[in-house]
Amino acid sequence: MRFYNKQSNLDELTFDDVFLFQQLSGIDSRTQIDIKPKSPLSTTLPIISSNMNAVTGKRMAEKLARLWWIWVLPQDMELDRMLNIINYVHSADLRLDTPLTVNENNNIRDAIWIINKRSSQTVIMVDAENKPISVFKEQDLIDKDEYTKLKDLTKSRKIITGNEFISDEEAYNIMEDNGISSLPIVNNNWELVWVLTKNDAVRNDIYSPSLNKNWQLDVAVALSVNGYKNYIDELINAWVNTIFLDTAHWYTKKMVDAIKEVRDTYNDIIIVAGNIMSGKWAKDLINAWANWVKVWIGPWAMCTTRMMTWVGRPQFTAVHESAVVARENGGFAIADWWIRYPRDLALSLAAWATHAMLWTILSGTYESPGDIKTDSEWDLYKENYWMASGKAVSGRTNKLTKFEQAKRERYKEWISKSRIYNVKPLWDIVDKFRTWLESSISYVWAEDIEEFHNKAVIWVQTQAWFAEWTPHGRLKK
Repeated sequence: MRFYNKQSNLDELTFDDVFLFQQLSGIDSRTQIDIKPKSPLSTTLPIISSNMNAVTGKRMAEKLARLWWIWVLPQDMELDRMLNIINYVHSADLRLDTPLTVNENNNIRDAIWIINKRSSQTVIMVDAENKPISVFKEQDLIDKDEYTKLKDLTKSRKIITGNEFISDEEAYNIMEDNGISSLPIVNNNWELVWVLTKNDAVRNDIYSPSLNKNWQLDVAVALSVNGYKNYIDELINAWVNTIFLDTAHWYTKKMVDAIKEVRDTYNDIIIVAGNIMSGKWAKDLINAWANWVKVWIGPWAMCTTRMMTWVGRPQFTAVHESAVVARENGGFAIADWWIRYPRDLALSLAAWATHAMLWTILSGTYESPGDIKTDSEWDLYKENYWMASGKAVSGRTNKLTKFEQAKRERYKEWISKSRIYNVKPLWDIVDKFRTWLESSISYVWAEDIEEFHNKAVIWVQTQAWFAEWTPHGRLKK
């Protein structure tokens, strides 16, 4: 990457301050572009889900690993829960999804309660032997008494199923011919084991799963520098190969000592350390034997760190400086936070980051942790909350005495949570970021991310330019 105006290299810049300059291109199709990062991480897309309680849990982890991403479990989890999720994801199928099930004695209310847990928005009724009886979509359940037994809604037609070895194209054609969007997958005993949707059948032919050395869906885990010793051995034994040592301010002896101790004990694992905002800090962490650095201090929807402490740095400059120095010292950089749009991802990669981490945009998906709620006007939303919020602090300290909890509450940040409306399927976001990233790379005539790093030309723009670039049509609320 280079600045068109060399003087701009001395400015402190945000993503909105800069843009990519179009170049002569000989690319006929975006499908020619390889967006797999050249890095030790198993992900085949340059995106990572954040280690935040409101973002990454069991459903998010399973789905993302099938769609090229890698996901990071939050450090707030207790070890038993963390291991349960890891084992669950490792045992998941590489292309078939986990079904949401009910039985004949459940009522409509029970089905409605779980139907939005996954973007398929489908529940499958099974009998006592776990054999599928009926498939229900949301439209089958609305405008009916919520205490109606599901067996009273059972459709008379024979349920259509597929076996575990069915191809994606065959499954898609069966669903297309029968006017259905979800296909229950059964084993040789006709017991329900998985489910495949039309959308997933298509995506399976486009995306490849992120796998570990055992050919299982891969996983990464974030650990606190204060508590990693209680977790690390068990996680390594559970085939976790990527550890994020995470703290808001890494520049402490405790962080450096933690990296060295983990590296001395487990030489082969990938260590990601952060958070940082300068090249010097990137060099220090990599010299302490971290493989990656995570770049961010402050920019986020509900984080008040910058405003209250006046510590931080514009994110584009922080990513560029840290990523360049990380590469010079044999490491890599992740742009952490403030990735709101595909353009922010493209700019992060142009600035020599290898991956970017998504936060808020993922918290408003069906697959994120927590339940979908309704407001006073019956609009659907999900709650999003920051890791220093009152909700997060209460979750971390709920086993302490009431007096100790009261003391810990003094350290929470007061912007606690927000509502994310227009809940989306996760694959909507995956597709959007993938296709627009390919488009950005094609505009500079690069055929992969490494070439994009080298060929990208950055121009600085005024706020008036930025306003000119945005859509101007009036939108109906």
